[in-house]
Amino acid sequence: MKTHMELEAYVRFEDFARSYGLIINGIVPGKWMATPTEDHPRKRNGRYKYMGDHGWVQNWATMPKAVLWKSDKPQQLSPSVYRAVRDSAKEREDMAKRAAAKAGWILHQCLNAPHPYMDKKGFPDEPTKVWTDEAGKRFLAIPMRIAKSLVGLQLISEEGEKKFLKGQRSKSASFTMDAKGIPIFCEGYATALSVRAVMKLINIRYTIHVCFSAGNIQEVARGIPGGIVVADNDASGTGEDAARETGKPYWISSTTGEDFNDFHLRVGDFKASQSLKPVIIQAQKAALA
Repeated sequence: MKTHMELEAYVRFEDFARSYGLIINGIVPGKWMATPTEDHPRKRNGRYKYMGDHGWVQNWATMPKAVLWKSDKPQQLSPSVYRAVRDSAKEREDMAKRAAAKAGWILHQCLNAPHPYMDKKGFPDEPTKVWTDEAGKRFLAIPMRIAKSLVGLQLISEEGEKKFLKGQRSKSASFTMDAKGIPIFCEGYATALSVRAVMKLINIRYTIHVCFSAGNIQEVARGIPGGIVVADNDASGTGEDAARETGKPYWISSTTGEDFNDFHLRVGDFKASQSLKPVIIQAQKAALA
């Protein structure tokens, strides 16, 4: 049974979460929980983690990273919340291990084959790993690694729907295209392919890090000096906010809703390369300063 102080803390945390657009019906303590948001009520586009005297909330559509909430009244965690926190940590660890193992199993099942998503993104001949699930659905499989260790996958359907393995560790995970050159951080795989194409055209070496989300760009870029960010121009401004917070030079389209792959498909190789080149030169000058 919750104490009066605990109930007050629950209410204050729920109010805090709602101020960022999260829709919460009953708090589960000790673990990250997905929840609908006011801007996407039919999806689970928000998440929160409640720890009794503090917690975090994030709306993926509007926030590049989670924000911290702290109780304004000191309190001791009740035994029930303490157990929930302890048990959820063990559960997360176990789920992450299972997800990593499943990622390895899926990659072992993959075939090198064309995929319709690559046709839509302008790279029909790109070698890809394609996994077919039990229902016969074909997914593009993008490995996600932390310090060279496989932790999960991004799976992209033929329609372009993206998902991750349940329980996998995604924070700080990336997929890297390494040509031993300037670090370039971006969100999506198709964007990375477009960046690689224009970097080859202007003959500049690159190391492209696919970070899978705006918030994760900050996590991946934090440990790597120099480089640039190629940001998505989200209507919410999330992509640009994340790029700006890295402190690195960044490219962003002037067209709302457009990423670098969209821009590349619209303007072609040469104009895309000339648009990206000044940002690269800016980063190169900063590295020499």
